Amino acid sequence: MRPVLAPLLPVVLMIAACSGGGKDQEKAKGKGQSGPPEVGYVVMKSEAVPLVNELAGRTAAYETSEVRPQVSGVIQARLFTEGSIVRKGQTLYRIDPRLYRAAVNEAAANVANAEANRVATTAKAERFRPLAEIEAVAKQDYTDAVAAARQAAAQVQQGRAQLDTARINLRFTDVPAPITGRIGRSLFTTGALVTANQADPLAMIQRLDPIFVDIQQSSTELLQLRRALATDGVIPSTAEVRLSLEDGSDYGQVGTLQFAEAMVDATTGAVTLRARFPNPQGILLPGMYVRARFSQATAEEAILVPQAGVARDARGNATVFVIGPDNKAVQRKVRATRTIGDKWLVTAGLRAGEKVITEGLANVKPGTAVRPVPAGSPPRQQPKPSGDAAKSGR
Repeated sequence: MRPVLAPLLPVVLMIAACSGGGKDQEKAKGKGQSGPPEVGYVVMKSEAVPLVNELAGRTAAYETSEVRPQVSGVIQARLFTEGSIVRKGQTLYRIDPRLYRAAVNEAAANVANAEANRVATTAKAERFRPLAEIEAVAKQDYTDAVAAARQAAAQVQQGRAQLDTARINLRFTDVPAPITGRIGRSLFTTGALVTANQADPLAMIQRLDPIFVDIQQSSTELLQLRRALATDGVIPSTAEVRLSLEDGSDYGQVGTLQFAEAMVDATTGAVTLRARFPNPQGILLPGMYVRARFSQATAEEAILVPQAGVARDARGNATVFVIGPDNKAVQRKVRATRTIGDKWLVTAGLRAGEKVITEGLANVKPGTAVRPVPAGSPPRQQPKPSGDAAKSGR
């Protein structure tokens, strides 16, 4: 066997040497390419950020008025179209006026009678005055004549007041629209008997342009807002309100926040905020459910961090990695209480100009040396092996 194996021994040693050399080259190559992991960072900057809230609300008419009769009688005519726009002062119903016209005539006659009596008693008192001075008549008779003249004048004034009342009641037989707006269905028809003190209105008028939106905000959120306004560099903002309708679509018109009620609802623990919206096309109707988006305050020096760069520890605290000295990753606790779009609003723990790592966080640990590049940069190209290295590898 020795003569047979002797020629093969050099070939076996050469193959082993080549195989070992290839492995050593691969190790050397891998060692040459290894280094700090590449991470993408974003430079922080401070900016004014509106703190937007989205709350539920319901629409309410700008003005609401019940059409009620002020005199009793039978409705002779209904003079409007149900569901149409009516103008203030427009006649809506006509009540039978005959009794009230007769009352006006009676009051006018009473005024004329009182006026005639006043003229007679005044003339009698004037005649008695010179006679009383010369004691041709008793002074008591003169006093009685003067008193009768004054009573007659008072009866004239009383009659005129009754005449005015009768004329007003006659005008009330034409029932006018108290406000301009859209009128609903008529609850009484022609021929119905109505009274001045009845419980049910004849119809309802609502003014829908503009229209109110009553928004419910919890008292807890209101307290947090007031604390932020006092301590966190937050200033009040002019609230423009936008609406999302029941089907999720945007209303399109922009409203303004009018006021907040100075009381908390004991049943819901919420405060009502009222906004006013233009409603020229009548899209919004009273009682509709909407979602309102508006800003009550603005953070003047806020820092926004992409959500990919913020993590939470076991206790729920927000943390970020920043590029520290010598390009080492430094873990930092921050205060991130709310999101603004796709970013976290950080109110403590970061400063403008710091670099927060947002890409490559899987390979980052506290104190790890990293190779920072701006976020969104193309990945680093691996060097291609040279021709000699490729041949030696073969």
